[in-house]
Amino acid sequence: MKIYTRTGDAGETGLFGGGRVGKDDQRVEAYGEVDELNAAVGLARAMEPMPRIDEVLVAVQRDLFGLGALLATPDRDKMHEHLTKARIDAGRIAQLEHAIDEGEAELTPLTAFIVPGGTPKAAALHVARTVCRRAERRVVQLSRSVELPPLVSIYLNRLSDLLFVLARVAARRAGAGEVTW
Repeated sequence: MKIYTRTGDAGETGLFGGGRVGKDDQRVEAYGEVDELNAAVGLARAMEPMPRIDEVLVAVQRDLFGLGALLATPDRDKMHEHLTKARIDAGRIAQLEHAIDEGEAELTPLTAFIVPGGTPKAAALHVARTVCRRAERRVVQLSRSVELPPLVSIYLNRLSDLLFVLARVAARRAGAGEVTW
């Protein structure tokens, strides 16, 4: 199979399960943001290997493939199927919360805003966090016109918190101090 199909040359793309929409469709915007988030998480994972953090991140990347597939699927039954395949449920949200709690146990409590940066890995995690927030905004926007499972927004909301905590943990483990505002 060739990577190029020429079917998108007129500004449209195909959805999972059939149908074509404009490349600027809200659904395409939402799953495109999730795809960008997955790449940002991959970049963060590739920098300065940190075993526990990277284990969490690769699992997140797998989740994001499932969320992207769900968002690219207009069929409600297929959406549920993608959530199930990706194992995104209340238990997975609890795992993210556990990872947040685990990370916070290593940190001093926040008393001010943190200026993003610290180390390349911490900075990449901060970028991933902001991309996550943008993806969340696009999903919320899409959910105003298309019924989506609430777990999608919940997952992205929790993930942005996790990425923030992991950025702080990465900086601390590397011995970099935090710059506050």
